Amino acid sequence: MRMTVLASGSKGNSTVVASANTRLLIDAGLSCRELLKRMALAGEDPAALDAILITHEHQDHVAGLATLARRLRIPVFITEPTHREWVRIVTPRTTMTYAQWLDHLAQERAQTDERAQKAELAQRDAEAASGPVATAQLDAAPSESQVSDTGLNSDDLEEDAPATAPKPDPAYLPSVQYFHSGTNFCIGDISITPFTIPHDAADPCGFVFESRSESVRMAVATDLGYMPPNVKSALRRVDVLLLESNHDLEMLRDGPYPWAVKQRVLSRVGHLSNHATAEFLARDYDGTATCIVLGHLSEANNAPELALISAEQALGGRMTLLGNRILLAQQSSPLGPISL
Repeated sequence: MRMTVLASGSKGNSTVVASANTRLLIDAGLSCRELLKRMALAGEDPAALDAILITHEHQDHVAGLATLARRLRIPVFITEPTHREWVRIVTPRTTMTYAQWLDHLAQERAQTDERAQKAELAQRDAEAASGPVATAQLDAAPSESQVSDTGLNSDDLEEDAPATAPKPDPAYLPSVQYFHSGTNFCIGDISITPFTIPHDAADPCGFVFESRSESVRMAVATDLGYMPPNVKSALRRVDVLLLESNHDLEMLRDGPYPWAVKQRVLSRVGHLSNHATAEFLARDYDGTATCIVLGHLSEANNAPELALISAEQALGGRMTLLGNRILLAQQSSPLGPISL
């Protein structure tokens, strides 16, 4: 199996997980053009992708979803609540102030009155035109056969102006497949186990991927406010682990974010700090992964060196884990493929 992190951070997230016969894209948080560019840089062929999997509906995970799925014509695997919320977000909505609403009502009343006046005038004209003159006019009117002889048809007589092409539906996807957290499913020769994560989204999840032929397991767990028991259990016996290490606590508290945003990040449905990630690695991580990738690092509230030192110190006290390799996923460029 192979994992290639195309981008990871607050500005966009996307990862390719591939086996010998199946290629999956987890999240599409960059524009379609940028995703194709990153795949080319990483040596991944977009045309070979079999499906897109979505963890949750936040913009940094779905920015290029619709365009990429339509361009490649591949199915999107997503939970029903996440899909419903994504459709709500991307569907244009019209809002108005109270004053605008009153103006709208006044315009509707004026249009209704105008239509009524026109109907009344038309009725009066029809009554005035009744009699011999009307009969003569009917006799002079061309028959259907005469009209057809001129080369015109009913469509030509109705409207000369070309019809305006309808705008494409922004929520259209070629194929949508629903899955449920906790229920295993397969795409090609990759077995997938989604698990619920604590984050402020409709139905967020992480994934464990297992090659059915090679018995290699890879996991993606980012965007979680803390490490609940179900996540700790899901991350056991994995060979490659992409794990969030979002912020340094002191940098976040002293950083530029508004206080409300800081509270959100620090909450139990926010993001994992370096300290929380290190605590998991020191206490609950079983040490089976050949490679740990630290992802979703905040550019404003973290430093790569701080995240790396924190994780290395957490593993350094456990001598049996010194063989673990720790890598940092980047926002600006793809990480080299990790193959097992």
